Order: sequence, then structure tokens, then C-alpha cells
Amino acid sequence: MPPRPRAAVLPLVAVFAAGYLAAYLLPTIVGHLGSSPGGLGLSSAHAGAVGSALLLSSAGAGLTLASRVDRLGPVRLARAGLLLMVAGFALAAGTSYVPLVVAGCVIGGFGSGTATAVAAVGIAARPDPHRASVLGLLTTSATAGALYLVLPRLGGGHALPFAAIACAAALALPAAGRLPAAPDRAAAPRPDAGVPARLPHRRAGAVLAVAMLCWSMAQNALWGVSGRIGLDRAGLSEAALGLVFAVALGGGLAGVGAAGALGSRLGRAVPIGVGTAVIATCVAVSASAGGAVPFATGEVLWNTVYPVVLSYLIGLAASLDGQGRWAVLAGSASNLGVACGPLAGTLLAGHAGYPVMGAVLACVLFATAVPLTAVALHSGGRVLLPGTVRRRGGAAAAAVAGAAGAPAGAVPELGGTELVVTDIEVGPMPVPEAVLAPPAAALPAPREETAAQLTSV
Repeated sequence: MPPRPRAAVLPLVAVFAAGYLAAYLLPTIVGHLGSSPGGLGLSSAHAGAVGSALLLSSAGAGLTLASRVDRLGPVRLARAGLLLMVAGFALAAGTSYVPLVVAGCVIGGFGSGTATAVAAVGIAARPDPHRASVLGLLTTSATAGALYLVLPRLGGGHALPFAAIACAAALALPAAGRLPAAPDRAAAPRPDAGVPARLPHRRAGAVLAVAMLCWSMAQNALWGVSGRIGLDRAGLSEAALGLVFAVALGGGLAGVGAAGALGSRLGRAVPIGVGTAVIATCVAVSASAGGAVPFATGEVLWNTVYPVVLSYLIGLAASLDGQGRWAVLAGSASNLGVACGPLAGTLLAGHAGYPVMGAVLACVLFATAVPLTAVALHSGGRVLLPGTVRRRGGAAAAAVAGAAGAPAGAVPELGGTELVVTDIEVGPMPVPEAVLAPPAAALPAPREETAAQLTSV
């Protein structure tokens, strides 16, 4: 397979951050659609349903475009997605008519999913997808944290979070133009041209996608109602709640920075498994909190660990397929979980209360830690010999072999061209024609020559 072009990091990070921003601002979106001052006055279930519609549209875009980014062109798709975000969220911000707000959320969500799909494919093509995802999460967390500090000071109203997302998408438009064009696969024909590339690691990828769906749904079920817990149970004001969220996202910045510094020293299984267990504990603590201190502690620690685990999950999905298809599919499955989260959280909280909801979500997270850790061990827990790289997955296996401590030069560079083995038929060696030709004249035998000489004497 010819090497994929290595996109510049900064344009990828900008598109990634713009696409993920709506999910990070979900609590304030749901809160401003509900009964907060200046909101639309929707019930908690209805506000959660609108948030779910936004994220479900985003997930649908990712699933639709998983294998079409190269064909349609990343620059064109990124621009289209960001423009849809600007148009949709501007529409939601500019009206108080609920059907139009919902329509704007769906349009903007589809654009958000499109931008995220392009960024996921670009990150998978990087030599180190974990580092690229860390930079993207750092930018997203910093942007969302700043907005959580600024938006409460600008007054109420549902328009503020939507306008902020539209502005972020508009600012990312110039970066989308600097993304690399799709590779010209016709210019570098392959020996297996015309044969569609199969999706590698299907079993591991499917398990990862399903587990990430449940993992994201459990966390966003609480994230979607965290604002209500802080206001109703913890007794925080709107400004204090925004401060808690800002500090929590600041903790996420520190966590992602630590993940970038840690890199692959511990592999992927330990950060994913242990981190998910810590998240489950924080979810239970935050949901059952009856005061400001336990609520803030749970939220800050949870948001510190969450992006760390997410960065390793993104890197794990990218390592399963060098073309980025599993990265997009797993990310879209995660978005489906994010989309179902607010509605699931509001329904659980309404029927069983916040503490029971937190206990149920914690059990789901503990359960998802097992398959996620298993996939991480399966994909990165064995040392591959140099001769097994081609037989076990090409670029993704090269990344595993390189991380496992193989000697330098024993594995190909991630994304590099694989060597094609060509069979050469070897026939019998032709005999020189001069050897088979009869002599022009027979030479006299030595005894005949000696007899003739004696007769003449």
C-alpha cells in the first residue's frame, strides 16, 4: 500500500477541536435549553432529547463518511462540515422557535460529525496518532474551559453556547484549507489494484466500537445532567457551576498533558483499564453528591482522567487500520453513545434519582473496562518478529512491533510502503550453442598421427 500523506498537525488539531466542541459543551447546551434563566423552558427530558438529536446527527455523519474521506477529499469535506456547523448553530442561536432550534442542532451536528471524521482519518495517518489526538484534546479542553468561564458572565439565553460553537467553526475554516488533498492512488498503482482493501482486525475493531459506545453513553448520561445535579443537589449558583466545569476541564488539560508525556511507556492496556475504573468511581461520587465539595471533587477528577483514557482509545482505534477506517467507525460509535447519554441520564434520574443513576452508570463503566483492556492487550501486548509485520496487518502491526521494542530497522516506518514479494520463475539453464555444434573437421587421433609419422620414416 502506498504511504498516506502526513497531514500537518495544526490544521488537524483545529478541525478536531471544532468538531468535538459541541460534545464538550453539552451540559451548558442542555441547561440553556431547559429551565435555566433565559432558557427555552424545556423539561429535562426534552432538553436531553435535543442534545441527543445533535450528537446522533454527528454520529450519523461519521458512520456515513467512514470510508469516503479520501474519495471525496478531506479539504472539501472539512470545509463543508465546518460551514454546516456555522449555518446550523447560527440558526439555533438566532431563534427561540423550538422546531427551528432542533433543526439547527441537527444540521450543526452533522457538520460536526463530518469535521470529526476528517480529523480522525488524518490523525490515523500520522506516524504517532496518540500524540496528535493528545494535541487535539488539549485544544478542545482549553477552548471549552475558557467558554465555561466566559459564558455565564455574558448573561443567560440559549443562544450563547450555539453562537460560540458557530464562531469556533468559522475560525477553523482557514485551517481546513491547509489539510492535504487525498492521495492520488492512480499515480502509484499497486499489484492488487482493483481488489478492495479489506477492513483489518474486524473482531477487535467491532469489540472496541461496541465497548466505546457503552463507555461514552455511561459518562455522557451523567455529563448531560451534571448541571442539574450541581444546581439542584449541590446548591451551586450558575457562576459557581461554570467555575467547577472550567476547573474540571483545566484538570483535563493537565491529564492530557500527562498522557502526552507518558506516551507508550505503560502501553495502552494499563491507562485504559485503570483509567476507566477511576472514572466509574468518580461518576458514582459525583452523582450521589449532596454538597459542593464532593460534587466538585468528582467532576474535577473525572474530567482529569477522561481525556487521558480517550486519547489512548483514539490511538488504539487508529492503530487497527492505517487508513483510519476503524478510527472513524469507533469514533462514530462513541458519538452514538454520547448521543444516547443525555436522554438515558435524564430518564434514569427521573425514575430512580441521581444516586441510583450514578451506581448504574458506574457498573456499566466497570463492565466496559474488561473488553477495552482486552483489545488493548490483543493489539499491543505481543512482540512481533520482523518477518511477521507483513503477515499480521502492515502499518498497524509495524506500530505494535515498534512499540514492543523491536530492533531499529527491523520494522517498516508506520504508513510506509510495504514490500511486495514477487515470484520469479526459474527455468533450466540454456546450454551454449557452440558446445552442441559438431566440429568442422575431425581431428586425427594421437595414435593415427604417430603411425603416419613412422610410415613416412
